[in-house]
Amino acid sequence: MRGTEPKVTVDLARDAGLSAEEIAQQQERVPSLIERLARALTVSSPEMFAAAADPQAALPPEDRIVRLTEAVIAEAVQQDHVVMVGRGAQAYLGERAGTLHVYIMASREHRLAAVMRRLGASREAAEAELERADEGRRRYVKTHYGRHWEDAANYDLALNSEQFGYEGSADLIVSAVRAAGLGAR
Repeated sequence: MRGTEPKVTVDLARDAGLSAEEIAQQQERVPSLIERLARALTVSSPEMFAAAADPQAALPPEDRIVRLTEAVIAEAVQQDHVVMVGRGAQAYLGERAGTLHVYIMASREHRLAAVMRRLGASREAAEAELERADEGRRRYVKTHYGRHWEDAANYDLALNSEQFGYEGSADLIVSAVRAAGLGAR
């Protein structure tokens, strides 16, 4: 089994003709109302808005990035056992046989502490980042797949990483993969 996070971003960037940073900024996010309005105005009257155009307006539509993401995920799961984190994979691969969908959770306090450590951020900054990321995931999965990100029906297994730790959670996932008969091809 191998992780695919950096490879997915690099493959998407290559396929979309964008930088990996541009892809990372667009993944699991839905454009704001202001961004959508700016794009609509720019497309409808480009001569009026050329100088003030949103720099992101030049990016491919979000739907194109989502379809490219799906293509990279489909290619990855055909080639090897993979671990996908985010990107709506639980929704896109929801009906695919031979998958195990895991929801990893922890209390808000535990998650805040982890974000503060990882980013070296203040509590306020960590709260804002956590809310931004969670809301982005909710909207992404709802907008592109019509599902609720936190709905237990999207997952085969839910783990509390606060209770089991990261290593313990990983061990439980490996055990679930084996129990489901997914460990070997």
